[in-house]
Amino acid sequence: MANTIKIRARVSGDTTTVKALISHPMETGLRKNSKTGEKIPAHFIQEVVCEHKGDAVLTAQWGPAISKNPYLSFRFKGAAKGDTLTLRWVDNKGESDSIETQIA
Repeated sequence: MANTIKIRARVSGDTTTVKALISHPMETGLRKNSKTGEKIPAHFIQEVVCEHKGDAVLTAQWGPAISKNPYLSFRFKGAAKGDTLTLRWVDNKGESDSIETQIA
């Protein structure tokens, strides 16, 4: 998968707010194909990590209960305008994506 993450990070005072939208099917493995009746294989994000200056500011362990195209928003302290932020994910099939952005 390529270009699956849209991200925005803004600093206000000493707090940085990060908002990200990840394009991913997030299949549980329990749904059935309406035409064939066969189960759709599980395909979901297992881990999301956000790093600032090489340190993880967020590590999330996800599973099949997360909705399709998940939206993630969180805040952390210690960043400055212009710093680089990296967000990456890995799913249960070994697929992954990452993106870097400058904090505004």
